[in-house]
Amino acid sequence: MVGRWSFPRSRMKMLLLENIHPAAVERLEEAGYSVETVKGALDEDDLIAAIKGVHVLGLRSKTTVSRRVLEEADKLMAVAAFCIGTNQIDLDAASDHGVAVFNAPYSNTRSVVELAIGLMIVLMRDVADKSAAMHVGKWNKSATGSKELRGKTLGIVGYGAIGSQLSVLAENLGMRVLFYDLSERLALGNARRMRSLDALLGESDVVTLHVDGRKDNADIFGAAQFARMKEGALFLNLSRGHVVDVGALSQAMGSGRVAGAAVDVFPEEPRTNADPFESPLQGLPNMILTPHIGGSTEEAQEAIAEFAAERLLGYLNRGDTTFSVNLPNVQLAEVSGTHRILHIHRNQPGVLAELNRALAAAGLNILGQHLKTDERTGYVITDVDRDYDPEALRELKTVPGTLKFRTLQ
Repeated sequence: MVGRWSFPRSRMKMLLLENIHPAAVERLEEAGYSVETVKGALDEDDLIAAIKGVHVLGLRSKTTVSRRVLEEADKLMAVAAFCIGTNQIDLDAASDHGVAVFNAPYSNTRSVVELAIGLMIVLMRDVADKSAAMHVGKWNKSATGSKELRGKTLGIVGYGAIGSQLSVLAENLGMRVLFYDLSERLALGNARRMRSLDALLGESDVVTLHVDGRKDNADIFGAAQFARMKEGALFLNLSRGHVVDVGALSQAMGSGRVAGAAVDVFPEEPRTNADPFESPLQGLPNMILTPHIGGSTEEAQEAIAEFAAERLLGYLNRGDTTFSVNLPNVQLAEVSGTHRILHIHRNQPGVLAELNRALAAAGLNILGQHLKTDERTGYVITDVDRDYDPEALRELKTVPGTLKFRTLQ
C-alpha cells in the first residue's frame, strides 16, 4: 500500500501502550502531537481495532506487532519500542509497509546490570530462602554454602551493552570475567573472551545470559548446556524468556548441577499484572523469580521515555532515521526555508531516476538530496523550493517500488 503523509501535528494520532512513562507523553504533547495512552498490552485483534487512524504506535515488550497488524494499519508511520528488544515487532513487515521502527537500546543497561550484581550476591548467600524461613519463624544462622563473589569466575554469554558493563562492575568486585559472543567484541578490563560456549561453562562459577531476542536464539540454553556447567554453579537469565529451556533448568536445579538461579524473563509472560503466572521453576530452593523487572527502575523508564520520544520527533519533524532498526539510518538537520520530501521505497534499480523525473515534471527545484539503502529498503530525502503545487506530488505514487512518502514544511 502506497501512502502519503502531510498532516498538522495536532491531527497526527499517537497511541502509547503498556504504561509508558509520562515523560514520553509530556515530550510528545509539548511538541504539538495528540497522544492517547492505554495501561496494558493489547492482543492482535484488539490492536488491529485500535490502530485504525493511528500514525505512531508506542509499546513495550508484551504487545506483538505482526504482519497482519501492519497490513491493517491504514496511517501508521512509525513504531517505537520503549525497551531494548524489538523481537515483538515484525521488522520485515514494517519495512515492507514503509513503517520506521525505533527502540531504546542503551537507556536501561545500568538497571539490568545492577540487578544482575544484586542477584548474584543474594544467590551466593542464599538470602532469599533464609528470608522466607525467617518469615515463618525459622532461625537458620549458618555459613554453610554461603560464599563471596570475590575470587569467583563470572561467565557472560552475550557481550553487548549490558554484558560489557556487567563485566566492568563484576571485575571491580574482584571477580574473574570470561565472556562468549558470536560477534567480535572488545574485551574491557581484564575480561577474557572464550572461543566456545562449552569452554566458558566449564570454568564459570556464575553463568549469566545477556543475548538478544532473535528467533535463532530460541532454546540456545538447554539440558546439554546445563550439563556442561560446573557442579554447583549459579545461573542467571535477564535477557529473553525463549532462550532458555525452563524445564531443563528445573531438572538441573533438582539434580544439584545448578545450586541457584535467578530468572527475570519467561517463555510465556502474563500480559497484565492481573493475569496469573505459572512456571515449572516455582517452588525450587534458591530460585529467585522476578516479573521482568530488569529495566524497570524509575530512572531507566524515564530515560527510555525521553530517548524513544526524541527518536520519534526526529523522524516526524525532520525525517531523521538515526537508531531506526529497520530503515537505513540517515542523520538529518532541521528543515529551514525549504520543503522536505521523504520517500521510502523497495531497494530496486532505477527508483532515484524515476523519482527525479517525477519531481522535475512537478516543476520542483531540488536544493539538496540524499539517498541511503540497505538490502531491503531505500530512503531518499529531497529538499526543494517552497514554490510548488502540492497536487503535483501525486505523481510520486507512481514511482516503481514506492512504499510511502511524506512532506515536511
